[in-house]
Amino acid sequence: MTTNNITNLSDAKVYVGTYRKYNEGSIFGKWLDLSDYSDKDEFLQACAELHADETDPEFMFQDFENIPDCFISESYISENLFELISRIDEIDNIEAFETYLNWKGCDIENDDFDALKSDFEDAFCGEYDSEEAYAEQLVDDCYNLEGIAATYFDYDRFARDLFMTDNYYDNGFVFYNR
Repeated sequence: MTTNNITNLSDAKVYVGTYRKYNEGSIFGKWLDLSDYSDKDEFLQACAELHADETDPEFMFQDFENIPDCFISESYISENLFELISRIDEIDNIEAFETYLNWKGCDIENDDFDALKSDFEDAFCGEYDSEEAYAEQLVDDCYNLEGIAATYFDYDRFARDLFMTDNYYDNGFVFYNR
């Protein structure tokens, strides 16, 4: 099985066999690249063609790569997976998007992709080495501190206050907490 991330979703693959063959001691099947299919119906048609030697094959997804667990199990594959694969290039920073989804507890399997994308874009502040680095950038962008004020400004305390309520930092990414 694979990891639960979407970073390599464009390389998603499934090894498709059938329960009948498996129960008869065969693991005959084939790796199918999901980017070759526009939707679940097209994918299932390819599975049916692969196992045309069975009258009503019950597909068994024996292994998969680069697919989050919420989209697939041994006998289930999500319709939403194909939309996500086809639209993942709309996300500028996939790792940040995934961090955001995990932080907010979003259900990428059931939530509307456009709404998730919009919420992410509204909340994403950028990538920073630390909370303090973000605080320094924010002060530079928003305040005109000069001279002694710039020298004595406490960026650590400012960062601590920012990340108590207004912002979230994880994996190098900063998000505005709405």
